[in-house]
Amino acid sequence: MTIKTLDTVKHASGTPEAEQPWKDLGLKEDEYARIREILERRPTGAELAMYSVMWSEHCSYKSSKVHLRQFGEKAPANDAMLVGIGENAGVVDVGQGYAVTFKVESHNHPSYIEPYQGAATGVGGIVRDILAMGARPVAVVDPLRFGAADHPDTKRVLPGVVAGIGGYGNCLGLPNIGGEVVFDACYQGNPLVNAGCIGVMKHEDIHLAKASGPGNKVILYGARTGGDGIGGVSVLASETFESTGPAKRPAVQVGDPFQEKLLIECTLEIFREKLVAGIQDLGGAGLSCATSELASAGSGGMRVELDTVPLRDATLSPEEILMSESQERMCAVVEPDKVARFMEICEKWDVIATVIGEVTEGERLEIFWHGEQIVDVPPRSVAHDGPVYHRPYARPDWQDALQADDANKLARPATSAELREQVLRLIASPNQASKAWITDQYDRFVQGNTVLAQPEDAGMVRIDEESNLGVAMATDGNGRYAKLDPYTGAQLALAEAYRNVAASGARPLAISDCLNFGSPEDPAVMWQFAEATRGLADGCLQLGTPVTGGNVSLYNQTGETAIHPTPVVAVLGVIDDVNRRTPIAFKEEGQLLYLLGETREEFGGSAWSQVVHDHLGGLPPAVDLDREKLLGEILISASRDGMIDAAHDLSDGGLIQAVTESCLRGGNGARLVVPDGLDAFTFLFSESAGRAVVSVPRSEELRFTDMCGARGLPVTRIGVVDGEAVEIQGEFSVELAELKDAHEGTIPALLA
Repeated sequence: MTIKTLDTVKHASGTPEAEQPWKDLGLKEDEYARIREILERRPTGAELAMYSVMWSEHCSYKSSKVHLRQFGEKAPANDAMLVGIGENAGVVDVGQGYAVTFKVESHNHPSYIEPYQGAATGVGGIVRDILAMGARPVAVVDPLRFGAADHPDTKRVLPGVVAGIGGYGNCLGLPNIGGEVVFDACYQGNPLVNAGCIGVMKHEDIHLAKASGPGNKVILYGARTGGDGIGGVSVLASETFESTGPAKRPAVQVGDPFQEKLLIECTLEIFREKLVAGIQDLGGAGLSCATSELASAGSGGMRVELDTVPLRDATLSPEEILMSESQERMCAVVEPDKVARFMEICEKWDVIATVIGEVTEGERLEIFWHGEQIVDVPPRSVAHDGPVYHRPYARPDWQDALQADDANKLARPATSAELREQVLRLIASPNQASKAWITDQYDRFVQGNTVLAQPEDAGMVRIDEESNLGVAMATDGNGRYAKLDPYTGAQLALAEAYRNVAASGARPLAISDCLNFGSPEDPAVMWQFAEATRGLADGCLQLGTPVTGGNVSLYNQTGETAIHPTPVVAVLGVIDDVNRRTPIAFKEEGQLLYLLGETREEFGGSAWSQVVHDHLGGLPPAVDLDREKLLGEILISASRDGMIDAAHDLSDGGLIQAVTESCLRGGNGARLVVPDGLDAFTFLFSESAGRAVVSVPRSEELRFTDMCGARGLPVTRIGVVDGEAVEIQGEFSVELAELKDAHEGTIPALLA
């Protein structure tokens, strides 16, 4: 927003009827009226800019707050929680004096418009959130969803997104250890680019976003402020794309990973010398967010001299400076006697640092431009007391028909040859095929502490080289399940991520989430959101894994067509010794294969129904979170005590998908026998939850099966690691070479 004459507080007070572009900035009429009520006058142009970005859906959570409260109200008791919802990222205790901070956020709409920069700055933003907590970032993850794999626009968006993630993360020297890539036509024109980061620190190094202590200086440091990203994600993520294109397309932020690397090292040195009293990164809403949130969380007010902000473009107006989402910037609150040393460290790292204001004894956020006051607001009204909507929601009238369209009644293979052909089709389908073409563009092992990475069930990094203490993370979310039943779908996402972490040998501790949905103004979408949030809150309470923070991304739709409801769940776990981790690979011939859990005829939302029949209907698999918890305990104990050499959770694609991946990963085949009471089709393709396949050394068979029996977990011997083929006795056999060609050839062929 540009205005020709400076709109000061004094001028605004004397011109109450002046027209203002509140609607163009995304505000509703009642919201604009509320701003006038708060200020007891019309806002200045700068104030209007601040309220517009901070009250946007992306920054204020105005449509989701009423539902997100459940995460606090139903939070399980958990001694590991150190910092919860409300800060830049959650923090948990992982033992030995270490704390881990982690979070997942979205950069969906910017990544559709400008795939490379949208994805790159998504990585940069989440890394700064972790840094702002006082932690050194140690790894990133990226859950991604695109439109149909063979659609021309997917070929435009996906390579740019992957290059942006790899380019930014690789330049920062951060290993990319996990995530997902999912293709579905529902994401056409609205890809989901979620980014997560893990950081490590000691307990005493935790920092919070607050500005306390009158006289303390407010220092902006990092990159200069430019015209890129004005309104950026704060406006883009609060707008529905029309079928002809988005109504508003502010400039997407432009990232510089080398500047961010300097900013990281500079900030960590500042932390080591204990030079800051409060700190906030500049992400969505830029300076509007940093100043208002720091002041709101502190014990006083704040005065800012906006004309001192270093600029890349001298023509920027005050409104544009406040709205800019230029990357690689941080805002620190520093005691006066520590400012000189703060500046020395910034100069050492070639990071621009400028005192732009100070903490005051008052209760107002005051911003000046060349001596003229352009902002005088209660900071909490900007940062925290925005609109709260109780959006109407209702179960859509099509939900019953969707659930009645039972996938269990679809035509099944009639012969062994047809069963074999469908196995190969599944393995080669875009969602089940190898994603190595993508993940090979990421550095997964930089820093030398990665012990598990894609395509493992969970990523894992060592955080202490002496004790081998480590943490693991998995992200999951099946939009097809959530479309069929949002409550169950959200719990299935939680259960799968929990199971993946446990399968690696780590103990699940806590979660972050990224809730991706369509327009909240659609009662059907709002029902999906309410149900998914309720399901996730109930599930976390039952599993004992609190929500530490996360992100809500709404308006993910093109015109009237919303994406599938897609709650993405990231589970963080801890492992005492990474040398005891469990990979997915079947490495030793002669080891016995056991199926843990119960297999039922559950094909609603399954990969088989999608690949073979292009069908979505019925009910998703049932969830038993007590069984998931028991399965996790068994997997963790077996890993710790050396009873299993490999473990792989069963989820999308069922048993045959998991066995294929484990065989190809280890270079060994498997001979499988269909258990009594199951037919071969259900055995191979069912997606019943609460299951895993493990390889057990013969010397450990009795000890392992006795443990499962004593704990009441169903355990079935289904085969042996052997040969150079996957053989289903009495049905068919497929050589590993043929499986490898089918599994690894799809993505390169589609994206060549």
